[in-house]
Amino acid sequence: MTLSIKKVLVSQPKPETEKSPYFDIAEKFGVTIDFRPFIKIDGVGAKEFRAQRVNILDYTAVIFTAKTSIDHFFRLCEEMRVQISESMKYFCVTEAIAVYLQKYIIYRKRKIFFSATGKIEDLMTPICKHNKENYIVPVSDIHKENLIILLEDKKVQYSKAVMYKTVSTDFSSDPEFDYDMLVFFSPAGISSLKKNFPEFQQNNIKIGCFGASTAKAVKDAGLRLDIEAPNKEASSMAAALENYFKKHHVVHEHEKIENAVHVQ
Repeated sequence: MTLSIKKVLVSQPKPETEKSPYFDIAEKFGVTIDFRPFIKIDGVGAKEFRAQRVNILDYTAVIFTAKTSIDHFFRLCEEMRVQISESMKYFCVTEAIAVYLQKYIIYRKRKIFFSATGKIEDLMTPICKHNKENYIVPVSDIHKENLIILLEDKKVQYSKAVMYKTVSTDFSSDPEFDYDMLVFFSPAGISSLKKNFPEFQQNNIKIGCFGASTAKAVKDAGLRLDIEAPNKEASSMAAALENYFKKHHVVHEHEKIENAVHVQ
């Protein structure tokens, strides 16, 4: 049995390394995988930021939940010619995000904290130890509220500041949007699909997604979810995709061997 999936859209930027498991999947199962994000990030301009009446210099600490938030925080500081004090404290959800700060500051000379486990809940430990600070939280216009709920619960003094926006990519004029499978990684991707193709009919098109919130968005949009990750058998979207193909598809390498035998 051969699965009628020949063309897959993974709604993420193309991997920078050829070692990505997606390339292995494409070769192994004889499918074409395109990488085209359904959403993109646009920075908020200085004028729009000032309209929020947030003065960065009023804050003594900043909380970063992603590398993107770091980029746009320092971009806005540069645009507005804001000189960040060396006494500013930086709190990051993961160590990787904390290390990324080296792109903008001298790491060893600043006060930088991060969650020991990579979880937002555990970042609250150092935040609560510095409960006299006034925190600024750079966010997108579309963001999760779990950090905000924790800050409220602990009565931490903070302000949110929208520094970038999640914007739908325009696919509407693309005549080659003819995929057999769509793979999503955020609810915003589902919103972009509906915005670009308001008359979209799923029919035989398979839909895969990563994360519970994305799965909910798929179902809320009235679409059928065929592949969901993470699951008991696969911790990543790529692994879940490969498992799906193994169950429904004759391995491409085996097809090559069988064809070679018939030719002989």
